Amino acid sequence: MMAVQPMRVLVAMSGGVDSSVAAARLVDAGHDVTGATLKLWGGAQDSGCCSASDVEDARRVAAQLDIPHYVFNLTDDFDEHVVQPYVHAYAEGRTPNPCVECNRTIKWGRLHDRARRLGFDAVATGHHARVVETRDGPRLARGHDPAKDQSYVLYMLDAAQLAQTVFPVGELTKTDVRAQAAQLGLRTAAKAESMDVCFITKGGRTRFLESRLGARPGPIVDTSGATIGQHDGVARFTVGQRRGLGVAATERQFVVDLDATTSTVVLGDRRDLLRDTLVLRDMVFTAGREPDPATTLLAQTRAHGEPIPCTVANATLHFVVAQPRVAPGQVVVLYDDDIVVGGGIVDR
Repeated sequence: MMAVQPMRVLVAMSGGVDSSVAAARLVDAGHDVTGATLKLWGGAQDSGCCSASDVEDARRVAAQLDIPHYVFNLTDDFDEHVVQPYVHAYAEGRTPNPCVECNRTIKWGRLHDRARRLGFDAVATGHHARVVETRDGPRLARGHDPAKDQSYVLYMLDAAQLAQTVFPVGELTKTDVRAQAAQLGLRTAAKAESMDVCFITKGGRTRFLESRLGARPGPIVDTSGATIGQHDGVARFTVGQRRGLGVAATERQFVVDLDATTSTVVLGDRRDLLRDTLVLRDMVFTAGREPDPATTLLAQTRAHGEPIPCTVANATLHFVVAQPRVAPGQVVVLYDDDIVVGGGIVDR
């Protein structure tokens, strides 16, 4: 699971069962462990990973494990680097992944920087992912439990970051994690998982975005450009959506495009969504360069989506079989078997 040599490890404790067991396993392995919970969102909240009850759960687990526990307030950084870009992306008709940006800029940005300044050797989290050693150095790999694998949201981590990262539950299934938590008597053993974006309340994404952007109503058109309806706000839609479209049709319809400048929603059938290629931006590769364009890789377009065979050249994915269009702003991660090769953000 981790190096035999004892380390000073800062564990990001969200108040959930995975990070609780991660801390417990590190303590059991003889490491000098400190827990840290990140306060990220200062606005209205009824779910997510940094509510007051989550902070209390993390504090109580740390007390059970007899380790120090601190709360780091990173709300300003989170708003600047995660929330504001999220809102800006929707204003431009893109569909962002805020969890990826939180990992990139907060957990493997601000938290790692603070850990280094405080003299820690590594940072640990409860993510279901693994660090594997290869001839090219440490690489990110899928977690042992395919249903809980979180390598998709960590694709941007490079060799230097992975060398200072520990995933203590990456070799476990979720069932194993809960069993260990129960055996240790941790208060989070049966705690339900939070699947929501922490700054989106029960009012939903639409209400949150419209509170910041306004409603921005506009036309719904078909692929020929003919108007077939009106909508109350472009932020209510994303490419690929097929429910809640607000129009009657004899065939199943999908959102095939968005024009944020005119608040126009374009509908079509599934054939209109199919694409042979996908252009990415801000690409990163664990080897520092694109793979051989003749190499067949697996592309994952959703956190738990089915891997799709493809090749990549000049930041363009070429699918072996045409696939439904992926919304601009979403993340695509490339794998060689279970090892992350790289990834990027959909441009078009």
